[in-house]
Amino acid sequence: MKYVLRPVSALLLSAMLLASACNQNSGNQESKETQTQTTTAKEVKLPARANFQKTIDGKQTDLYVLKNKNNVQVAITNYGGRLVSLLVPDKNGNLTDVSIGFDNVEDYTEGADTFFGATIGRYGNRIAKGKFKLEGKEYTLATNNGANHLHGGNKGFSRVIWDAKQVDDKTLELTYVSKDMEEGYPGTLTTKVTYTLTDENELKINYQASTDKTTHVNLTNHTYFNLNGEGSGDILGHTLQINADRYNPVDSTLIPTGITPVEGTPFDFRQATAIGSRIKDQNEQLKHGNGYDHNYVLNGSAGSEMEKVATITGEKSGITMEVHTQEPGLQFYSGNFMDASHTLKNGTKDEFRSAFCLETQHFPDTPNQPDFPSTVLKPGQTYNTTTVYKFSAK
Repeated sequence: MKYVLRPVSALLLSAMLLASACNQNSGNQESKETQTQTTTAKEVKLPARANFQKTIDGKQTDLYVLKNKNNVQVAITNYGGRLVSLLVPDKNGNLTDVSIGFDNVEDYTEGADTFFGATIGRYGNRIAKGKFKLEGKEYTLATNNGANHLHGGNKGFSRVIWDAKQVDDKTLELTYVSKDMEEGYPGTLTTKVTYTLTDENELKINYQASTDKTTHVNLTNHTYFNLNGEGSGDILGHTLQINADRYNPVDSTLIPTGITPVEGTPFDFRQATAIGSRIKDQNEQLKHGNGYDHNYVLNGSAGSEMEKVATITGEKSGITMEVHTQEPGLQFYSGNFMDASHTLKNGTKDEFRSAFCLETQHFPDTPNQPDFPSTVLKPGQTYNTTTVYKFSAK
């Protein structure tokens, strides 16, 4: 049999090509939808608890989880009283980990202390030349930050194992007893730090301490935040507002030299301003800190009442964090010494300025600067202060 090839009409050919194109577009659309679904379905999770269960210095470390009705989740390890993960919903309702850290306890114990998420004590921030006089006696501390003492010393509170008690799904109590002359500080100091997660998406941190000898105490939390999510890039596009008319200028070793107005300087964040908008200005103070690493003298009741002192928003996620505190000071640090030397929970590096800190505190070097609000704690007194980080998104 002989087959005869007949020419295809132009109309039929057009129909065939159109059908082919439709099928191809349909396939591409399905592919794109599948990719979108895959991306959307990618779930942000807390690190595995088993990664934090280890014996260190004869004590057991672990990971504790707080959760509220809005699915906000907080993971805390009793190694250094550290906040490891903080999952909050972004403007689209997707959970975002806004806390920088590691997915295992070993990375927190090795090498130089990053202070990621740590409870800081006995004294947060710097003390000049690692010395102070108290009741006529001079005390000498470790100089672990150039010529100065930083964040409690070589070990401080950030590398000890706290005793942990999970009260309920929303509350964790951590206690630690620092012996007399530990890190050079006088007095046996008994400290309790309570983390509480509320249904209003507030993470409350309450600090309490008592001593059997007169001493200095200045406790804080050193969480590194990125409100666009860990590994999302730098924080220079975040907008920040701080309720402070004054700040502490510092010398080249970051020890305060007094108190001065923020007006007319790159340190004026009284109106919401992008962190990166002035960070490269030719300013001596920015050179000292390689960016922002300064204490703000907060307006308001100067430590007696709870005040909203700062508001910061991630420009990509729409997540806003408010800071409320009873403390008179707030250290704003723009991640200037981050150098991509550590691998974070999601596999990315801690790149330069990829996180910020807002540490509520008394002023740096207060033991040597009598004009600053006192950090002296005496027997019979109770150190008691609360800081709140409150999250929302739009």
